[in-house]
Amino acid sequence: MAGTKEIKQRIKSVKNTKKITKAMELVAASKMKRAISKALSSRLYANYSWDLLTSLSERLDEVESPFFVGNKKVEEKKSLFVLITSNGGLCGAYNSQIIKKLISSIKGIDHKNFDIITVGKKGDNAMRRTGSNVIASFLEVPDNSALSDLMPLSKMIIDEYKSAKYNTVYIAYTDFVSALTQKAHIKQILPIIKEDLKEVIESLEKEKKIEVKENKVPYVFEGDMNSIVESLAEKLVRMQIYHMILESSASEQSSRMMAMKNASEAAGEMIEDLTLSLNKARQAGITQEISEISAGMASVS
Repeated sequence: MAGTKEIKQRIKSVKNTKKITKAMELVAASKMKRAISKALSSRLYANYSWDLLTSLSERLDEVESPFFVGNKKVEEKKSLFVLITSNGGLCGAYNSQIIKKLISSIKGIDHKNFDIITVGKKGDNAMRRTGSNVIASFLEVPDNSALSDLMPLSKMIIDEYKSAKYNTVYIAYTDFVSALTQKAHIKQILPIIKEDLKEVIESLEKEKKIEVKENKVPYVFEGDMNSIVESLAEKLVRMQIYHMILESSASEQSSRMMAMKNASEAAGEMIEDLTLSLNKARQAGITQEISEISAGMASVS
């Protein structure tokens, strides 16, 4: 058994670690609340956006925009993946589960048939280790980001698709369900498919993330419908990317909060075990001293 001095040093060290993990837990909880608040505050806009998309989906036969019918100019099938992860660690399985899901999705696909844009250092490092072609990295996206902060990212995605470099664009992100549950998803955002659009709207309505109205507004388009639809589609795709960033941010902070909470609880248990070991060591020392005194007295007498 270790001496009392060594045990005291370990207890002090674990207590200091517990203070750090507790502070990180509180910071993550605060950031998580802000991210959830932003997601909720933008839900009204999202409701109207989905209502508009629902109306558009019923008239897709009239539309020739590549946002809805796909890029017919692309000679070879090529996809663009956008991976959203965190810059830092200590957030449980948040990064590993979405990275593993993306690697599993691109497994078997020739590297020349897809490119990757990374958001966050963890995903960037992981994709470069796999030898994938990372065409851009966005490593400075703020935790409490606004729609304007993501303009460079969304503009690049839309411009790359409009330039007919890719057939499809996917985003790998983590959907926030609750503080205990986060789900990794890979979602196709371009082109917008009518069947997929209806499935997404139904799933979001089921999860109570949006409210689909029974009596939809019968939108009337004046002028060139393709131009109007393309402009609307760009704005809605930007909003969709923004929502995925918010979902991922809330997932990251909730995962970090739970990881730090578990670490704090483990540190508390370790302190209790070490305190018990310290008391046993003290008792053993006292017993040994009493035995030595008794033996000395016996030898004198």
